[in-house]
Amino acid sequence: MGEHDVIDLLVAQHGQIRDLFDEVEQAPPDKVAAAFERLTRMLSVHETAEEEIVHPYARRKLDNGPGVVSDRLAEENEAKRLLLDLHKAGVDDPRFWDRLGELRAAVSRHARGEERYEFARLRARTTTVERRAMAAAVRTAEALAPVRPHPGTESATGNMLKGGPLALMDQARDMIRKALGRR
Repeated sequence: MGEHDVIDLLVAQHGQIRDLFDEVEQAPPDKVAAAFERLTRMLSVHETAEEEIVHPYARRKLDNGPGVVSDRLAEENEAKRLLLDLHKAGVDDPRFWDRLGELRAAVSRHARGEERYEFARLRARTTTVERRAMAAAVRTAEALAPVRPHPGTESATGNMLKGGPLALMDQARDMIRKALGRR
């Protein structure tokens, strides 16, 4: 099934996120900003897609779905705030490495929580067809997602209302910074 199954897709992305943390931590000083940018982008689009597609489905399908999802959203909001703070301060901030460690710990806790409490139960309560459809929807949501953290949009409705405009703003900001030779 691989990445045609939403659970397999998201677990594989959790692995990619761990690899991106490693990449940032092991990058030479002149490559840290670019590596951190890749991590920021991956975390932002991954979480947006989960919030738009997976969490609403889990809320409806799982026993105590609202409670399971509420816990995941609280974790996501914490990670988004840490990521936003890191992004605003920049990689040259003297606290960058300590704060990156905090972010990694928060993201790891969140991924474990999703895999254990949400994904495993979703796999048991959904069909192959449902999981394949959700994987396609996740890929579409990721293509349209903001590439920066935006705390406060941890719901499907929030993402639907704000996600598109925020994604356009993020991309425009990136193009302007690139044109001006800034990061």
